[in-house]
Amino acid sequence: VDFKVLTEMQFHLLANDPLKNRMVTVALTAYNDEASIGDAAHDFLGHPLVRRVVVVDNNSRDRTESVARIAGAVAVVETRPGYGNCVYRALEEGASYLDTDLVVLCEGDMTFRASDIDKLLAYISHGDVVNGTRIVEQLRSPTTQLTTFMFWGNFVGAKLLEAKHLGRGTITDLGTTYKLCRSQFLREHLREFDRNVNLEFNAHFLDTMLGSGYKLVEAPVTFYPRVGESKGGNVSNVRAVKVGVRMFVGIVFSWRLVSNGAPNG
Repeated sequence: VDFKVLTEMQFHLLANDPLKNRMVTVALTAYNDEASIGDAAHDFLGHPLVRRVVVVDNNSRDRTESVARIAGAVAVVETRPGYGNCVYRALEEGASYLDTDLVVLCEGDMTFRASDIDKLLAYISHGDVVNGTRIVEQLRSPTTQLTTFMFWGNFVGAKLLEAKHLGRGTITDLGTTYKLCRSQFLREHLREFDRNVNLEFNAHFLDTMLGSGYKLVEAPVTFYPRVGESKGGNVSNVRAVKVGVRMFVGIVFSWRLVSNGAPNG
């Protein structure tokens, strides 16, 4: 028996595992998002399949936490600084609720909207995680912080990742946050991701999923202008290059080289 052939074949099996419970818990990451978090929480809470919205406030210096609570969200504070820590806590919080089988991960800056949950749900029977992609021109506002330079950087980086795991998935957007995850998958495997990878966490998440043989599917989502000031890799092209280089190092060499500490320590 050629076990290598059998291993490669499993990645091409057509997964079809529909969920009876399609209600979701939405987990929004936030940092100094007072201007947007209330509208974001209202938007997601208005979706008929959203059971609750959890806002993970990563040490904001403004009223992000209180505005989120007033809007009807469950607000928690992640005291460990860094985007990776905030995303990891959001996934952890979302998966802790047993009355929903799905977790939507998103940012609280209004760049993504609740209406696209339906797009992600259309593909969840085929994967453990459905990752949103901003690659479709007709679904991306011309005034977002995603410049042409950043757009192509994300696309080229995604194709590098796809080449690394050839035959295991189609990737077109390396840095998008919007994801739909099976709660059980997160409860069983979240510890395998390194929360100490900072702004490059989304690329690390995709790389780890494909490398471990988990089912990852992409779905096009709509991308809107950000409300408030950007704090991530989209601040400027210079910062985007620095983040891109760290993504390249993580994908080609090792994520330990760009991690800020021991995994999940």
